[in-house]
Amino acid sequence: MKKIIGIGNALVDVLATLRDDSLLSEFGLPKGSMTLIGDAEQCRIQERFASLDVQRATGGSAGNTMLALANLGACPGFIGTVGDDVTGHFFADNCVERGIKPYLSFLPLQSGIAYTFISPDGQRTFATYLGAAAMMQPENLSPAMFEGYDYLYVEGYLVQNHDLILRAVELAKSAGLKVCLDLASYNIVAADHEFFSHLVTNYVDIVFANEEEARAFSALEPEAALEHLHSLCEVAVVKLGAAGSSIMRDGERVVLAAMEVDKVVDTTAAGDFFAAGVMYGLMNDCSLQQCAELGTLLSGHVIQTIGTKLTTETWNEIKLNVARIVGK
Repeated sequence: MKKIIGIGNALVDVLATLRDDSLLSEFGLPKGSMTLIGDAEQCRIQERFASLDVQRATGGSAGNTMLALANLGACPGFIGTVGDDVTGHFFADNCVERGIKPYLSFLPLQSGIAYTFISPDGQRTFATYLGAAAMMQPENLSPAMFEGYDYLYVEGYLVQNHDLILRAVELAKSAGLKVCLDLASYNIVAADHEFFSHLVTNYVDIVFANEEEARAFSALEPEAALEHLHSLCEVAVVKLGAAGSSIMRDGERVVLAAMEVDKVVDTTAAGDFFAAGVMYGLMNDCSLQQCAELGTLLSGHVIQTIGTKLTTETWNEIKLNVARIVGK
């Protein structure tokens, strides 16, 4: 199997299930988006979360994708920056425990936290305090980090640090890696469209986007956006939520319905786990149909639980189905 390393914001997710969406309005958070917050807003949200029933888990978009791949036995790496605090060490210890090789820098700052608001319909909204995660710099990266890997998976939320991302993709390309980019969030893409376009056109081999992100990038509806993205890179993926997904490679298009589930509990990491399934397929030289099925399998399971902590029994079931799909 080929190997993959991710780079992203090293965050710990603090998840709260809402009775309604009034809290989103209180904090001015667009439903389904990711909004960066500062110290004052972080304190306000932290105070409100103290009165709610919350769960804690390692997070960050690329971190979630590497976590899913680790649970499938892929032994991925992860590059990020955390604070030298309880939260940062929780993140690092969880990486090692789950089979992710961490390349972490520890700083004398508060670690990043993603406050996750889970609406009654399962939709999630993030208020993200980057803290130490935002302090990763180009000089934190070295050629040695990319040795032995075949893919670099880039979290789109990092794209605001242009110098960092350019350093990462240039090191990856120099080492012979293919570059995968997740477009992160529609508002992030819209705010930095020119640089996203530069990345996809010049460096990216595999691109992941949901409907809103694809529209923000291309100003086209999903199917036309998929074709546009595919014209710029080797593999293009547009995630369509409950409607499934569309993937293109070498002119071939695969459209697959979403997995039927009894109840959508939380869509946190659904796209991240979908990307993990697709990447697992690519890492094992699977067909495009198999890649789509693997992504659908993983995303279909994670939306049935709060956060990304699937039980051992669930992972065993997933791995049996992964073996069935790959062995077709």
